[in-house]
Amino acid sequence: MARSVPPRAVVVTRPSDLEMMLLRHGTLAQARFFLESRGQAVQPLLDRHGVQEDAVHTALAAIPMSWRRARIQRTDLDRFLFEPDDVVIAVGQDGLVANVAKYLRGQPVIGVNPSKTLYDGVLVRHTPQSVQKLLDDAAKGCPCEERTMVEASTPDGQRLVALNEVYVGHRTHQSSRYRIGFQSKEERHSSSGLIVCTGTGSTGWAKSVARRREGCAPLPTPLSRDLTFLVREPWPSVVTGTDIADGLFSPGQSLILTSEMNDGGVVFGDGIEQDALELPYGQVLTVQAAPVALRLVP
Repeated sequence: MARSVPPRAVVVTRPSDLEMMLLRHGTLAQARFFLESRGQAVQPLLDRHGVQEDAVHTALAAIPMSWRRARIQRTDLDRFLFEPDDVVIAVGQDGLVANVAKYLRGQPVIGVNPSKTLYDGVLVRHTPQSVQKLLDDAAKGCPCEERTMVEASTPDGQRLVALNEVYVGHRTHQSSRYRIGFQSKEERHSSSGLIVCTGTGSTGWAKSVARRREGCAPLPTPLSRDLTFLVREPWPSVVTGTDIADGLFSPGQSLILTSEMNDGGVVFGDGIEQDALELPYGQVLTVQAAPVALRLVP
């Protein structure tokens, strides 16, 4: 009889501000000199780094000895092979959960907040001290909170998934030109691009776009399966319109976009501009609710 493979805990972090400073300046002394020469102090960075490291060490110590384990940085996510039975522990700010979500296929995620004085804890809602019990619950198949994700895909097989929102448009401040199709209507646009947000993303970028817009389509609630699209600054002209400026759509419905940008057209998710799909002139993009959801351990 074959022996079963023990579960694996994957701890995901991102570099602290101190680590990024050291990467740039080489040594702590050089980083301190750089900051002090500009009237700033390095101690706050040291303090935040210490809080982060304490949380990571506590989480690692909570992993049962019988489990396998891995620790990776956010920059390694696109090269790391997640296994179906992994339990992911994201230690850091809420955005780290969004960063890891796009690479998962149903694996449960435990969001760990190093300090409530540093991060809001919308998605990283657990203390480092609670990791041991949460791992045990996850291994037993505890119910998870499912968060809808948004998927953007092209007919040639390109696909991008995001937890908060996807942006579609020009990669710079030039006009984004495209045709938009929604609920049997179509319109040519020249705008600052558009975003399609989930319920998780409704408290972020989408909220700032929607709050100044009268009669705007409602934003999804956190656990809703609906999506909302918001066109940024559509421009009215003899060839472009502004009637299809926002809308809410449910699973099974989609938003269809056809690029009219000869260069610079992109779609990226959760603010990660480096991981983008290209949208040359004529490329068709379908945006809809993703078939997989983030499974967040409550």
